[in-house]
Amino acid sequence: MIVETAPAKINLALHVRARRPDGYHEIETLFAFLRDGDVVTIAPADADRFAITGPFAPALAGEGGNLVLAARDAFAAAFGPLPPLAVTLDKRLPVASGIGGGSADAAAMLRALARLKAVDPARLPAIALDLGSDVPACLLGRAAFGGGRGEKLAPLDGLADIPVLLVNPGVAVSTAKVFAGWDGVDRGALAEGDPLVAALAGRNDLQPPALAIAPVIAEAVDLLSRQDGVTLARMSGSGATCFALFRDMAAREAAARAVAAARPDWWQLQSTLT
Repeated sequence: MIVETAPAKINLALHVRARRPDGYHEIETLFAFLRDGDVVTIAPADADRFAITGPFAPALAGEGGNLVLAARDAFAAAFGPLPPLAVTLDKRLPVASGIGGGSADAAAMLRALARLKAVDPARLPAIALDLGSDVPACLLGRAAFGGGRGEKLAPLDGLADIPVLLVNPGVAVSTAKVFAGWDGVDRGALAEGDPLVAALAGRNDLQPPALAIAPVIAEAVDLLSRQDGVTLARMSGSGATCFALFRDMAAREAAARAVAAARPDWWQLQSTLT
């Protein structure tokens, strides 16, 4: 049995610079990863099987395809046939929530299969981008500057162990619809240098179109930003999950209690950056 964690991804800042002729968008982003996320497990079996467990399994019930299976098939096409496998996805992160859940799951599957087949992990990025724009970053699994569609990655240091609180107000938003709502205005590049300083000076250009689809996101960002000890509160990716970074664990834990008291129906996750 091989077990791989699929850590949650957040965008500390996300600048959309241009629409590309291929239909994608040119972005600049600061990726960061949490210590917690989904879990992918593979084990030998007499026939291929796929099961989804965990609190967010019902959100994927009846789904025609899954990025975990797409990753399996892409790996087999690139590196040769696989033996029958029982694959389990323990879905602990909300679906369509801007924290890379599906992309992280696909990346975890690629890593697990590379361990199974003794494939050099350095060969995996070649097939990752075809699975999704965030999959290369999730495959890297560490803080990084992302350019292009997000696949041009430069690893960053200085963010490890920062306490973080994720909050999702219980809505799923379509990434395609959020990007389609971007107003097309290039508001400038990300700052260089210290990643936290750059994040504080940056923005998420997808937050306004996401708010137009799900106005409750504004309430989540506001609730987080009003907590003591917050250094940065913002929506992640295309939403609807929002995050707050804290100066220490005690401030994060107090904020988690306050959010739970104010909105007990919202999902939240306490973690730290890696």
